[in-house]
Amino acid sequence: MRRNFESLLGLAQRAGKLVSGEELVVKEIRRKHARLVLLADDASDNTKKKITDKATTYGIPVCIVAGRYELGHAIGKAQRVTIAVTDEGFAKKLFAILDQ
Repeated sequence: MRRNFESLLGLAQRAGKLVSGEELVVKEIRRKHARLVLLADDASDNTKKKITDKATTYGIPVCIVAGRYELGHAIGKAQRVTIAVTDEGFAKKLFAILDQ
């Protein structure tokens, strides 16, 4: 499962269907472009609250995933605390994998 999740996340990154970084994710949520938000389990309490509150307000699902280093590694970047998936197809597939 973990391998599928990381592979799919990497594919979405290469397709340009992800946005990472707290401020950019919040911006995509506000613009209603985010379809799924991934949040690292080791994010600060303030960041967790900010992202989950904003996503809840706009009706966007949030999944808590591995730590920031694993999340960043999956998309070929340095550590990432939060990622917004902007494509409906990728979002549905990732949610299905994470919901198991």
